[in-house]
Amino acid sequence: MSLFSEISEQPQSIKRLLSSQRRNVERIAAEIQKRDIRYVFLAARGTSDNAGRYANYLLGAMNGLPLALATPSLFTYYKQPPVLKNALVIGISQSGKSPDIVSVLEEGKRQGCLTVSITNEPASPLAKASDFILDVQAGPEKAVAATKTYTAELTAVAMLSAALSGNKKAWTELAKVPAWMKQTLQQSDFIAEAVQRYRYIDQTVVLGRGFNYSTAFEWALKMKELTYIIAEPYSSADFAHGPIAMVESGYPVFAVAAKGKVFDSMLQMLHRLREDISAELVVISNDKKALSLAQVPLTIPSDIPEWLSPIASILPAQLFAYHLTRAKGYDTENPRSIRKVTETK
Repeated sequence: MSLFSEISEQPQSIKRLLSSQRRNVERIAAEIQKRDIRYVFLAARGTSDNAGRYANYLLGAMNGLPLALATPSLFTYYKQPPVLKNALVIGISQSGKSPDIVSVLEEGKRQGCLTVSITNEPASPLAKASDFILDVQAGPEKAVAATKTYTAELTAVAMLSAALSGNKKAWTELAKVPAWMKQTLQQSDFIAEAVQRYRYIDQTVVLGRGFNYSTAFEWALKMKELTYIIAEPYSSADFAHGPIAMVESGYPVFAVAAKGKVFDSMLQMLHRLREDISAELVVISNDKKALSLAQVPLTIPSDIPEWLSPIASILPAQLFAYHLTRAKGYDTENPRSIRKVTETK
């Protein structure tokens, strides 16, 4: 199984997750609602940390739950964990084997918190440290660069949000996600040709905001892992506060600008980059105004709601990183210096 095949099978993977785990997610949500939960304390690393960034926006916007991203070193090296009173402690990990993430859930349980693991390995140490397991059921992921487990983690978070809200419309929209993903993946041949333009770049910035702040970070991570390009992710708001000074004519800027609450601010930034600075733009969007500003426009379905757009918007980013890796002559299956499972402490 190759990285490309794992990217391609994501619609089927998400369809399986939605059909098999809804009852479990609703059971978890019911238990959360019984508790005096005031906030979410979430631990993750790498790609899963970007799923945590999505949870930060989604659980706040849809469920009124503040979310704090854990600093695992406080639990391992410093042995000074914070007080987690009234917290829902969530661990997100593809393998469930990273000791620092496990330590956060173990401490959460010791302090009497409700603990939930979101993982592709239901028999892992992380799962064993949890009160509830949300198995993302992505199947074996052999490629070092995580793709299908990432979208499964995003979907698991979205399912939990829908269950907590009790909003039937949210479940109806979730059911459409596999079809939206399948539609988005049809751009592979176009992307394979478009990346030739960027064979020799060695640095870029990746912009996103709101729900797709997570997408900017994940796209940048895939570029670093696979193409070895220096790719720095930013909120478009943070980018305007200084880092935009690095951009000059022809500088490549990648951006995710899905329709929604933050779209106008993203569009304003894209206009500034293209018209004032003459930057080179690769844009993922479902709005014609944003796509028209790009040298390389990458589309997502026009009717996908903003809260679910990260599950689709990461797909052209994954394909872009995959095809650019091949264009540069690197091995998509064995990126240098990294392994599939990283067990940090």
